[in-house]
Amino acid sequence: MRLALQSLRLAAADYCHERLLSLCAVLTLAAVLTPLLILYGVKFGVVQTLTDRLQNDPRTLEISPVGSGRFTPDYLAQLRQHPSVAFVLPRTRAIAATIDLVAKDGARLTASLEPTAAGDPLLQRHGAAIPALMLDSGLHGAAPDTSRRILWSGVALSAPVAEKLGVGVGDELEGRFERRYRGAVQRSRLSLRVTAILPLAAEQKNLVFAPLEVVDAAEDFRDGRAVPLFGADRGWTGEPRPDGPRAYAGFRLHARSLDDVMILRDAFAARGLEVYTQAEAIAQIRQLSASLDLIFSLIGLAAGVGFLTSTASSMLAAVARKERLLGLLRLMGFSTASLLLFPLAQSLLTAFLGTGLACGLYLLAAQVVNHLFAASLSGIESVCRLLPAHYAATLLIVAGLSLLAALGPALRAGRIEPSEVIREI
Repeated sequence: MRLALQSLRLAAADYCHERLLSLCAVLTLAAVLTPLLILYGVKFGVVQTLTDRLQNDPRTLEISPVGSGRFTPDYLAQLRQHPSVAFVLPRTRAIAATIDLVAKDGARLTASLEPTAAGDPLLQRHGAAIPALMLDSGLHGAAPDTSRRILWSGVALSAPVAEKLGVGVGDELEGRFERRYRGAVQRSRLSLRVTAILPLAAEQKNLVFAPLEVVDAAEDFRDGRAVPLFGADRGWTGEPRPDGPRAYAGFRLHARSLDDVMILRDAFAARGLEVYTQAEAIAQIRQLSASLDLIFSLIGLAAGVGFLTSTASSMLAAVARKERLLGLLRLMGFSTASLLLFPLAQSLLTAFLGTGLACGLYLLAAQVVNHLFAASLSGIESVCRLLPAHYAATLLIVAGLSLLAALGPALRAGRIEPSEVIREI
């Protein structure tokens, strides 16, 4: 152990003594490694930014059935328990899920109704308050008691609806529904209060997000049924709703992640259910990442072979140049193992210093690249980015290649015979 430590100290002293050659080796390594770090940083940054944008966009994670079906509450409850499902709500028939909005100044607009509830990823993504029903006995959180009566319902509006009606958060609206029942046109109404307005980036259609009870009531009313909870004096009259569970025409489902979208898509396909997904966009990002990985691997392989060859030749030349010194060390009692450490230690010094310099140059280049593309980025997004794990992996790879390249010269150093040195003295 003592000889090994002495050998390491001598290797470091010799490395500093030949500072010019050592500096050239460090600069050579940095010149090879810096472009690779920048290239991988751009690859990782671009792909990660695109992936994060898809992951953080609730519309990318949304899944809905093609056409109409008959989905019972039990079926939707089973979906809700699936590990890949983050949120699911039933949807009524599209033809029944419309509402006529009337502002206080008389502005009118017809919009589509969309059910929402606590945990809605779209509203949560944009910090919008979840709409709720206000009953005569207070704010409702669970299923309302039919003995109570709804005073008004909260709604979240898409930006186009709010702009066309000229309303903001806290304003009141009147929702009107129309049907033809028993040969006559009948209308019902519901007081609404705007609790949130979604930005244009969230939704560009004329949509009104309301509690599921409102959407169910709109479908029941248009089917000629009464909705006692909403009040007969407001026009919610008709035949009693039949007993038994309601069958919904569709559902609004959000997957937990991009991978879960593909899992759920395959699961629905196995059941013969065709669904709308953003699987194509997700697959394109996956394909782009795989293609860039292949390109980087080829470039990295070529650079690695060049680095191995260059390091091995330089270390071999160094050992040949220092044969007399190494022979004298052997005469002084240094073992073969301690002599092996001499070139290996110097190779590791070059690896550590060269990698450190390359990482520093990369950080400067990354700042420039991200500044140039700052206009197209938001938040913590970046075009060129590496994680701490990438720096650690780079150091381990370079150190491993350096040791591999120095192994041959190290074995030659360990085989130097003292007799050869004696003959030359």
